[in-house]
Amino acid sequence: MLRIAVLDDFQAVAADFADWSRLPGEAEVVGFADHLDDEDAVAARLAGFDVVVAMRERTPFPRSLLERLPELRLLVTTGARNAAIDVAAAADCGVTVCGTGAHPTGPVELTWALILAVARHVPTEDAGVRAGGWQRTVGTDLAGATLGVVGLGRLGTRVARIGQAFGMDVVAWSHNLTDERAAEAGVRRVERDELLATADVVTLHLVLSERTRGLVGRDELARMKPTAILVNTSRGPIVDEAALVEALHEGRIGGAGLDVYDREPLPVDSPLRNAQRTVLTPHLGYVTRDTYTVFYREVVEDVAAFLRGEPVRVIAPA
Repeated sequence: MLRIAVLDDFQAVAADFADWSRLPGEAEVVGFADHLDDEDAVAARLAGFDVVVAMRERTPFPRSLLERLPELRLLVTTGARNAAIDVAAAADCGVTVCGTGAHPTGPVELTWALILAVARHVPTEDAGVRAGGWQRTVGTDLAGATLGVVGLGRLGTRVARIGQAFGMDVVAWSHNLTDERAAEAGVRRVERDELLATADVVTLHLVLSERTRGLVGRDELARMKPTAILVNTSRGPIVDEAALVEALHEGRIGGAGLDVYDREPLPVDSPLRNAQRTVLTPHLGYVTRDTYTVFYREVVEDVAAFLRGEPVRVIAPA
């Protein structure tokens, strides 16, 4: 019998978003609704599985782990890439790595949910109403304010367009952004320091890499307006988390909306959990019905194609 492990199925919905009965032959699909950080625990859990389905980059698969899973034949990641998988090591271990497509609008929509929630103090006012209170804060207008988009790619461009619909002045920066590319998106390219100094909302839409890790640190936070909002729906390590907590604690920025963190799930003792003027979500950017439909439907397609000896959406070593 083929044994398939589905990792980080927090909502226990993997079985609902695809027809696993389409797989040829008899298969046992086991979903795990909890997350394991310890490599020994992960190795013990996955022993005996032929196929593992990884949810994005939550569970790392370094060489040391892959070498402890001799029965593993196929590793499927949701999404088209996964920096947490050592693809070269997988190839050395005889493990095929495949990906899936995605639905692009979820992270964009959550970005705006966070911007609006921070700007209008939605969690604070919601809690106040439930506790019998009324009108405790004064919100920030977005119309006429400046939106700074760091990373004007597929997602950043969508975020920029919505900012324009709110009547915001939209500026953008990234390492390779040109004036022409910015103009195509209807925004102005500015240098990073100018964006940080002038934006009322700074939103990050970059891939995590060596040159983006720690991109927003103490110096960058110090350049921001004391009323500015920082939003990160990309990857936690793009922001120096300790520096952000310090800036929030000292009131040096206006607030933050965060969907991603250095460690996920966010540790119980993380100081971010008690940080003022923040809205925190548990990496929900991609967690939508349409995205999960694409993820799990294509996971089943990947497994079926692999069993036929014709793997699809293969992620090859760089």
